[in-house]
Amino acid sequence: MGKLIIFSAPSGSGKSTIINRLMQRPELHLAFSISCTSRAPRGTEQNGVEYFFITPEEFRERISRDEFLEYEEVYQDRFYGTLKEQVETQAARGENVVFDLDVKGGCNIKKFYGDRALSLFIQPPSVEELRRRLVGRATDAPEVIEQRIARAEFELSQAPKFDRIIINDDLEKAVEETYEAIRSFIEE
Repeated sequence: MGKLIIFSAPSGSGKSTIINRLMQRPELHLAFSISCTSRAPRGTEQNGVEYFFITPEEFRERISRDEFLEYEEVYQDRFYGTLKEQVETQAARGENVVFDLDVKGGCNIKKFYGDRALSLFIQPPSVEELRRRLVGRATDAPEVIEQRIARAEFELSQAPKFDRIIINDDLEKAVEETYEAIRSFIEE
C-alpha cells in the first residue's frame, strides 16, 4: 500500500522544481495524484491522465456525496478537487501518491489521512527572496506579484501545521533534504 506525500508552498518557493526532480527518482515510486476538474481539457490533455474532466453539475453531485478529500471552486463553475477513490486506487497499486496543493488543501488531506501522509512545506529563505524570484520569472505584472506576496505571507504563517519545513535557500540541498524525508517516511 502506497503512502501519501503532500507538498505545499508559496508561489516561487521552488516547490515544482523540487517535485519534478524527485519524480525522476524511480526508487521512490512516486506518482502524481490525478485531480478532478470541471474545466475543459486544454491542448493534448487526456481524461484520466492529467485530470478527470467532469461537468460542474457532476462535480456538485460528487461534493454532495462527500467524494472529495478537498476541492475548491476557483471561479464560478470552475472546480478542482481530489477524489478519495482515486487516491485509494493509486495507493493500492503501491504508488506513493504526490499532492501539489495550496496550504488549505494540504492541511485537509493531512487531517484526513493522519500518519499515512507526510506533509512537506517548501519555504523560501525570506519574503524578499521570494519577491526577487517572482520578479525574476518575468511572468507576472507587479500587482500580481504583490498579490502573490500577500498570499505567501499568509501561507508562511501556516507552515508549522506541516510535518516538515524544507527551506529552499540552496536547490540541491533542498532536493536532497526532501528526498531523505520522503525515503525515510516510505520505509517506515
